[in-house]
Amino acid sequence: MATSIDGVSPAFIRYLFFSALLFGSGGLCHDSVPGIYILGDSLVDDGNNNYLSSILKADFPHNGVDFPTGQATGRFSNGKNAADFIVEKVGLPMAPPYLSLESEAKKLACNNVTVTGVSFASGGAGILNETNEVFQLIPLTKQVEYYSEVHDQLVQQLGSYGAETHLAKSLFLIVIGTNDHFAYYNKDSQAQKQYTPRQYIDLLISTLRLLMKRLYELGARKFVVTGVGMIGCCPIQRLQNTTNGCMVDTNYWSMEYNKGLKILLEELKGEAEDINYSYFDTYAAMSELLQDPKSYGIMEIKEACCGLGNLKAEIPCIPVSKYCSNRSDYLFWDLYHPTEMVSRIF
Repeated sequence: MATSIDGVSPAFIRYLFFSALLFGSGGLCHDSVPGIYILGDSLVDDGNNNYLSSILKADFPHNGVDFPTGQATGRFSNGKNAADFIVEKVGLPMAPPYLSLESEAKKLACNNVTVTGVSFASGGAGILNETNEVFQLIPLTKQVEYYSEVHDQLVQQLGSYGAETHLAKSLFLIVIGTNDHFAYYNKDSQAQKQYTPRQYIDLLISTLRLLMKRLYELGARKFVVTGVGMIGCCPIQRLQNTTNGCMVDTNYWSMEYNKGLKILLEELKGEAEDINYSYFDTYAAMSELLQDPKSYGIMEIKEACCGLGNLKAEIPCIPVSKYCSNRSDYLFWDLYHPTEMVSRIF
């Protein structure tokens, strides 16, 4: 178990260091970060899937029970997700789902909200187009295409120089990769028939490299990138283990992916000096929490708060499911996702 320094948890020290890297020491003012553009999966989706025909949605109870409105918003959480907390930290309004702007206006140039940020994240999405393709989601490739449309509208609104300056100061939050791993270890996985685990990770990294370079071409300069967590320890994975323990192989390849991701970020920085990035080690943070959950106020690390059956993971969090009253004591909200409390901690 990690030791503490003067009673302060190493995880908290890492949090402070991450905050310093990301936000600097000059205060969290609106001018320092004028916009935030969010790409990723259900960990940061704030409602894009509401506008899709996909069955992978969270726009129903008991999701959102602790959100300020008390209603489901499309977030896969009992309340706010990690993106919400980062947006709050930099003093910006919540980034609207891109598809909400599309369906309501079709004229982004007339909607100044795109200046302060937009979320393109989609629950179930992956780096690869093939990941969960059957569910008709928004893979990262399509999210980048949507961002290119917002980029063009910003140029129209602010002018070329204005858009370039605005985007260079803005944050690009990328939270992706978890679903690609789940898809590979699915019992019906086609990817396992095509690639070894190492080849698959190399494919994920090379694909992400191309997409991040495309974002750079479209003005992105400041990236906030998260690694994949200890996904072998989520309730749905524990359910596959006769002892309800973590799935070791899944966790191992998550770590290997994270190693490749860190190398990728270093290489992108080496190729373009004006790129700046913060890498958040989700795996290490989650490991710290699992080793000493009580120091963070977490009492239950295996069972989901919302669901039914063993570990409340046999039936997902749907309206007929039961959910816990002490949600802040739980690591997991449902089969896959952290509670609002854990998102806040991270």
